[in-house]
Formats: sequence, structure tokens, C-alpha cells
Amino acid sequence: MKSFDIAIAGGGAAGFFAALRAAECRPGSRIVILEKTGKFLSKVKVSGGGRCNVTHDCLHTSGLIRNYPRGGNSLKKLFGAFKVEDTIAWFKERGIELKVEGDGRMFPVSNSSQTIIDCFLEEARRLNVQLVTNFGVSKLENTGRGFLLRSLKGEVIHAERVLLATGGYAKAEAYHWLQDTGHSIIPPVPSLFTFNSPENSIRQLAGISVPQGLVKIEGTKLQYEGPVLITHWGFSGPAVLKLSAFGADWVHSQDYQFTIQIRWVQEPQEEVLRQHLLSYQLTHPKRQLHGYPLYEIPQRLWHYLCLKAEIPEGQRWAELSKKNLNKLIEGLFRDRHEVKGKTTFKEEFVTCGGIPLQELKLPELESRIRPGLYFAGELLNVDGITGGFNFQNAWTTGWLTGTAIAGSL
Repeated sequence: MKSFDIAIAGGGAAGFFAALRAAECRPGSRIVILEKTGKFLSKVKVSGGGRCNVTHDCLHTSGLIRNYPRGGNSLKKLFGAFKVEDTIAWFKERGIELKVEGDGRMFPVSNSSQTIIDCFLEEARRLNVQLVTNFGVSKLENTGRGFLLRSLKGEVIHAERVLLATGGYAKAEAYHWLQDTGHSIIPPVPSLFTFNSPENSIRQLAGISVPQGLVKIEGTKLQYEGPVLITHWGFSGPAVLKLSAFGADWVHSQDYQFTIQIRWVQEPQEEVLRQHLLSYQLTHPKRQLHGYPLYEIPQRLWHYLCLKAEIPEGQRWAELSKKNLNKLIEGLFRDRHEVKGKTTFKEEFVTCGGIPLQELKLPELESRIRPGLYFAGELLNVDGITGGFNFQNAWTTGWLTGTAIAGSL
């Protein structure tokens, strides 16, 4: 049976970052990363369409934590100890420059996730971190002098300290072995997904988007502003994805069957919108409605909304009735659509749920129940919206646990 100072279950972003930090803090330590699959850093590989959305250009902790639906004020301690600037500096010290895109997302200048993967693998080699694949931990036993980690194949490894960074699980049953540690598990539900609307005629406009809309879940206070994209299956874009994260628990409780209202225009007040349309009607009485989109709405979407308002093609503004005007305003300001199901956003499967932060010492992320046991990454009940925030959680919690574990040996 092999024995290590530190065993890390999970060969993803948080697990690697923790291992490298621990090895730097305590040179010569015997550290091993155990990955249940045959590949390390698979989520890093596909992130950002293969470019790796490393983090987000949100440099103030107070602003940063607002991008995490779960975690609350506890995140102040975590991100206060390892910030976005620290992430940028860490990669820069290893020769990787990051660039900021217009929406705040940060990528390696190389535009390749392989740059990040190669960096981690090279650092692990330099620091003598051992890498083991196809070792899925199925049981964790406290021996009084550390822990025994048993694999699905019956292999056993001993370690003085253990970090669990296995990522989020799709089903609650997958957490059962963790409950043997004495920790409670908040049931996992998807947290980053698009909305399906399978019988919706608007799907014929797939690919059309507006740069600044608002999506609201009817009957709730849940809403989010941002770009809205029409897809072959329903709706996507940052506004929908962020709404899916903040509304994850509620929409799960509704079995992903609910109604949304979409505001296609940037005008936040309905009465101002009405006055603008009435003014336009007086100014351009002979202009045909279908042919001249307002508010920079794409032509095909404007045509769709006019038809939905029962405005015949060829009708001029002077001929527009009050009834049809009201329907057009309704479509522009609160266009209603039925949602029936969800679709994972690209390859970015994210869950909320997992180990509650209340059961851990902060900012070390050490178990209050089993001293010597630590948690990091998506296994925690912390999840961010799209844009690099989930990776920032991985870097921060990995750095904190790596530092704490090395200091505890």
C-alpha cells in the first residue's frame, strides 16, 4: 500500500491548483492527484469553446461575489484571500499572459486551453507531484493517523491529509460515499443551462439575438438582463444562463416547466415605450410597420413581433389601431413564452449543491467534522454564472486548501 503526505481526489482545475500550491509551500512532500477517468483537466480542455475562460475581469471582491448564486458572505473570506489579480499574477509568473474580452471574460493570449493544461502538467512534473489516472475514490476511512482512500477497483492508498476536489455530481446518489464522512449533502441540481421551448414558432428565428434584453420568470422575482439568443431549441444567451443559475432551485422544483417574459428592448419603462411609438406614429404615418424595425431589433424578429401583434403586412403606422399598438407593446416589453425543459450549455455542466460551507473552517476549507479532510472546487455548494467565475472558484479554493494543508503537516 502506497502512502502519501497529501492525496487529492480529483484531477481537475481545483485539484491541480491545490497540489501545485501545497508542493510550493512544502517542497519534498509526497503529493498525489487521483483522477477517476483516464484524462486530467478535461473540463479545462473544453471550457470557452476550447480556449479556456480562465477568469473574469472583476477585480473587486464585493462585485465578484455577486456572480455566485450560492455562497453568500462566506465567499468574502475566500475571494478576499485569493483574488482575480492573484490568478492573473500566478499565470503571468509562469509565462501565460491573459487577455480581457469585451464582456470581461479572460482567456490566454494563445486562445488555447492546451496552454493551461501544459502549464499544469509541467508544474506538476517540476514539483514532483504524482499523477494517477483511473482511480475513482469510492470510500474514505479515517484511521486516526490519516486516511485510507479505496478505489472502485479495490486499490488502497494512505494519506495524512486528503483534499476532495471531485467536482459536482449530477445525481444525489453519487454523493453517498461522502456522507460516510459525516458531512451533510445539499442535493445537486443543474445550475447553468438554456431554456427549451419545443413547440414555439419563434425557433424559426434561431441565431437571432438582441444585445440587451431582459428575461423574467413569470410569477417570481427572478429576472436577469443581458444578451438574449434565440436557438433551435428555445432561448440562450447570458441573460438566460445567468437566470438559470440564480433560479436553479426554483425551476428544478417546477420540473423545468414555467413561463418566461422577454423584454426585447432596452427601454425599462412601458409608458416611455408607448410614448415613443405614438410619437413615431405621428412622425412617420405613411411608413409601413413591418419594413422599419425600431430599437435596433433584428428585421426578422421585428417582423415576427408585428405578426404576433396581428398587424398585417403592408399596414402603415397611420392605420395602426390602439388594440394592435397595445399588442405590439406587449410583445416588445413582455413577450410570453412557455418553457418545457432545459439543455446543458455546451460542455459546461455545472451543478449547485454539495458540501455546505457552514460545515467547514474558513478560509482553510477544512472539515469541522473530520480534521485533516479538506474540500475545494465545485464539490462545495458554490457555483458561479457563466463568464469564468466557476474557474475562479476553483483557483481560489484550490490555492487556499493547498496552503492550509501544507501548513498543517
